[in-house]
Amino acid sequence: MPLKTRKLLALLAMIAATLVPVAGPAPAHAAPFKVLAFYNGTWDKAHIAFVAEANPWLTRAGQANGFTYEATTDWNRLNALTPAQAQVVVFLDDAPTGAAARAGFQRYVEAGGGFFGFHVSAFTQNADEWPWYHNTFLGKGNFVGNTWEPTTAVLRVETRTHPSTLRLPERFTSSVSEWYSWSRDLRTNPDIQVLASVDPASFPLGTDPAQQWRSGYYPIMWTNKNFKMVYANFGHNAMDYVNNVPKSSTFASPVQNDFLVDSLRWLGGAGALPPQGEWKTAVNRGNGKCADARAAGTANGTVIQQYSCNGTTAQNFRAVATTDGYSRLEYRNDPLKVLDVSDVSVADGAGVHLWDYVGGANQQWRVTTGADGFSTLTARHSGKCLSAPAGGADGGQLVQAACDGSAAQSFRLS
Repeated sequence: MPLKTRKLLALLAMIAATLVPVAGPAPAHAAPFKVLAFYNGTWDKAHIAFVAEANPWLTRAGQANGFTYEATTDWNRLNALTPAQAQVVVFLDDAPTGAAARAGFQRYVEAGGGFFGFHVSAFTQNADEWPWYHNTFLGKGNFVGNTWEPTTAVLRVETRTHPSTLRLPERFTSSVSEWYSWSRDLRTNPDIQVLASVDPASFPLGTDPAQQWRSGYYPIMWTNKNFKMVYANFGHNAMDYVNNVPKSSTFASPVQNDFLVDSLRWLGGAGALPPQGEWKTAVNRGNGKCADARAAGTANGTVIQQYSCNGTTAQNFRAVATTDGYSRLEYRNDPLKVLDVSDVSVADGAGVHLWDYVGGANQQWRVTTGADGFSTLTARHSGKCLSAPAGGADGGQLVQAACDGSAAQSFRLS
């Protein structure tokens, strides 16, 4: 081919390339967003224990809910932070103390950045030291008192129309925490919308008579309508202080976890979560036993067993669509955990357990329901069916096996 011809073809190709349509940006609700968390992790064993579990939990929550999560002890990163760099800032166990970081944080939220604050991030006995944050932004003034020892609380949801509360019931039981009271009545502040408060059914709240609430109004979660922000008063684990061993988890309440995830998604501009199935039990046709997480566990590797149906949340699962007709089967006591075929095995008899959802094909199931109302659950990676073990004894692990249409592979989801 002559040199002139080759040059002309190359030029035409380059022009054609510039005419190929370029895809526009994805809608804001579909784009992943970044959560940047700040902490110290140096004061009070209960707060340190909370940070130690919050960082991995929020990392996993991000993987399942469309955000990236980074935690740092460098509060100076607030000095010049913009919403473009991180769409949501989280304070885990403190608030900034330096003048530059405080000014930078105020600029950040006034520019539209999102904020979620846990527990001690609002603590102060000298609100005038940073009045904009404690009085204007959070609206609560000084710390007045607390309950002791840490306990759960029944919380009354005061608005179920805010994006962070759409999935909440009218009342729910929180995870364990130490609860704070404040010098300012948030109900009188027109800028503050209380999302949930202590329900009177909780009283007396606390086990120490000297630090116990017996009546009154105590807001627990709220937002300032002038900013994209949410504060929640949970984030203090019960502790064996002598042996430095946590006795509770801040993430033990699935309903509270829904609130946390939905708050972060709203703050990050991700929009509402897609519709999810109802929590159901899976009752085996062959023996009448329910699929059950052994000892109501939430750890990776918790065995999924057959067990007498008892109505507990350890026997509640829901199908959440992934792709191509498959779903992940979330566990109610920790929806970040799903039914998972051990070691991505394709062998008959491979056990099924709980594991963090990471999008694996061994964590996705096709649910096929027949005219009789019973369903088979087929693993995406192997094409094999969820099967109850031989015999009806409590405690036998569910497995995958070649699909054969037997009653052992047939479940009523109810």
